[in-house]
Amino acid sequence: MTVRVVLAEDDVLVRQGIASALANAEDLTLVASAGDFDAALLAIASSDPHVVVTDIKMPPTMTDEGIRLAAEIERRSPGTGVVVLSQYDDPDYVLSLLGAGTKGRAYLLKERVSDVEELCRAIRTVAQGGSVLDPQVVDRLVQARTRPTSSLQRLTARETEVLAAMARGLGNGAIADELSVGVRAVEKHINAIFLKLGLSEETAVHKRVVAVVTFLSEVG
Repeated sequence: MTVRVVLAEDDVLVRQGIASALANAEDLTLVASAGDFDAALLAIASSDPHVVVTDIKMPPTMTDEGIRLAAEIERRSPGTGVVVLSQYDDPDYVLSLLGAGTKGRAYLLKERVSDVEELCRAIRTVAQGGSVLDPQVVDRLVQARTRPTSSLQRLTARETEVLAAMARGLGNGAIADELSVGVRAVEKHINAIFLKLGLSEETAVHKRVVAVVTFLSEVG
């Protein structure tokens, strides 16, 4: 299946660069582009995309247009994926995008757009209903914060350590190395985390992302 993409980006050079990247991907096609919030809504309505790639700040207000666009897409066309590109690792932006639901949502730092394959992978992932959270974002957001609150207080000290490592973008093997335990032990801790956070019915990718979002939203 060819993934139909709408691009919302006010910077002409960035827009051209992304358009060029999509042109070189056989399974992705750019069906429309826009430089502001209102034009993006019109482009989405007229082209019925599978995924919208949007800057987080665009005219007219240059504040949070990308987040508001994602919310509007969820209201009008809930099956459409959204990839938000941002220069900011502010947790409020991340949680505004992912806090209400992670399926078909991605948050990438703009500095990573130069990695064409990473951007294309994110588009493909959200097109299939998956989630992507830039590991650099969580690495900057999480500063070994361990204050237990609400659902997190059900976790043991070791489970909290594992979840913090997950929030920094570490895979199971890297977590095992960092904590000097076996991979099987890490897997058991992660399964316990999912169970305690009520994520046992989610898919594997979604469980990891939702667990991280919970951690970022509840620790201080």
